[in-house]
Formats: sequence, C-alpha cells, structure tokens
Amino acid sequence: MAATSTPSSLTSKLRVHALDGAVVGAAYLGTTPVFALAEGVLAFAGEEPLRVEAHKGVLLSLAADARSILTGGDDGRVVRTRGDGSTEVVFEQKGRWIDQVALGADAVAFSVGKTAHFKPAKGETKTLDVASSVGGLAFAYKGTRLAVAHYGGVTLWFPNAQAKPELLEWKGSHRGVAFSPDMRFVVTTMQEPALHGWRLADGGHMRMSGYPARVKSMAFTAGGKFLVTSGSNEAILWPFASKEGPMGKQPTMLAPRDVRVSCVAAHPKDEVIAVGFEDGMVMMVRISDGAEILVRAPDASPVAAMAWRADGGALCIGTEGGKAGVLVL
Repeated sequence: MAATSTPSSLTSKLRVHALDGAVVGAAYLGTTPVFALAEGVLAFAGEEPLRVEAHKGVLLSLAADARSILTGGDDGRVVRTRGDGSTEVVFEQKGRWIDQVALGADAVAFSVGKTAHFKPAKGETKTLDVASSVGGLAFAYKGTRLAVAHYGGVTLWFPNAQAKPELLEWKGSHRGVAFSPDMRFVVTTMQEPALHGWRLADGGHMRMSGYPARVKSMAFTAGGKFLVTSGSNEAILWPFASKEGPMGKQPTMLAPRDVRVSCVAAHPKDEVIAVGFEDGMVMMVRISDGAEILVRAPDASPVAAMAWRADGGALCIGTEGGKAGVLVL
C-alpha cells in the first residue's frame, strides 16, 4: 500500500449547526457553545438551542470567560450575557460604537473612540483617553492592569492605582493585544502584516514580521510556550519560553497549505492547536511533531471564530457563512 500524507479525520464527529447570520465570535459558557452573530444575536448551541438578542444592530466586539460573554455593538451598548440567557446592560451611550471589550476577574473594560473605560464590580467607572481610537484591550491575568492598544503603541493602565499610565511606544497602528500567561510580555497585532512585542521587565522590543497578510488571530498556547498566529498559509508559532522571547529565533510553522489561515485557537491544557482556514477547513495539530487531524472539511466559507471548552474536551467552530460545528472529543 502506498504511503499517504492525508491526515486522519474527526469530521464524522462534528455536530453541524446552521445559523442565520455570519459568525463573528465563539465561546463556551460552562459546557454550552455560544456563537456570536454579526447581527447582534448570541446563538446558544446546547441541548436546548437559544437565541439571545444582545444588540439592536451590529455586534462589534466580544470577550468571554466561563461565566459570561461581554459584547459591544454599534447600538452604543455593552451587554453581559450569562449561561441562562439573561442579559445585563453594563453601559449605554446612544450614537456611539463600542469598538473593544475585555473581561477581567472583577471588572470589565470597553472602549468608545479614543476613550477606554474600566468598570469594576463595585465602585465607580474610570476612563483613560489615548492618542487614537482604541485598537485592542486586554486585562492582565492577575490584578487589574489593563493593556490599551492604539496608534503609536500600548498604554499599560492601573485604574486602581495613582501611578501614571505607562506608554510602550512603537510607531504604527496597534490592534489586537495580549499579555503572555506568565506576564513577561505584551504582544500586539498591527495594521501592517506584523506583530510587535515588549518585554515588561526592561521594555525591550520584539519585532515579528515576514507575514504575507495582516494577523487577525493570535493565541498563547498552554503555559505560554508559544504564540500561535494566523496571517500566512500555515500556522506560525513564535517561541516565548525563554526570557528573550522570540528574538533571534525562527518560528515553527505547522499545517502548511495553499490557503491562508484565518483563525487559530490554542488548547487550554495540551500543546495542541486548532487551525482554521479561509476555505472553511479546520485542522487539529499537535505541536511536538506536527501531527494533523482533519476536523472540518473545506466548504469555501472562511473560519471566523473558534473556541475550546475550558477542560479542552470540546471545540466549537463558526464561519462567515453562518455555519457552525461542535466537536466533542
């Protein structure tokens, strides 16, 4: 029998859902997969399907933890939706767009234009104005430090402290932003096809370039050993295990194809990633040896969002064409 490079397949185990609207986000609330649709609806794909109208308009931003999903829309509202489908309007300013949202342990953050808002569970909302429209928000894994990405860099803000916000400068438009799990690095996606990072200990710069397209999806792997990104025809994994981060090192490239990667998701416990492509294909890849398993066959609709269940035992997938899939391992 001739050898073949065709990956093994889990496509028969993928539970398919048809959704009325383009998927723009995905998350798990407990064990229930939830898909965010561009039209402002959250579609719960549990045993009893549920549709929640979070926004009367376009859903622009999403963040989630195990208990709730926080969304922002062009209706000027920030809405928290819980696992039972109940909603709470956290903030409302008619006529404005809520471009970015973030969820912390005991607080939420969101942005309106150039202003970042920090709203704790108890106490008053605080605001910070930055140089341009906010491109991304991220809470530190511990404490209440907030990273605010914008043109010219990232501002690190301690809303509960008197300390002046710290500006990490780098020319260009910074969009998505993330702290590494060990809190040693901050990384941004940029408007140009590149990433930029800073070592928090000394402010050292980390330039990650060479992409053929803008990076729209990134995720740190379990423990923060790698940062996996889209932006190329394979998943790009930058090494972050050493104190220098990826500087002077080549990235690992997995799941190479002739189609661009549109979305990535890192397994919460194991060195495994899910890689979604612009033609709708999804691969599950083991980092140690590059072994691939086909999860979803291509259907010409780009993968827009993926999320792992907190225990790593399930993966949900949504496409721009409004198709969704749930894989229980």
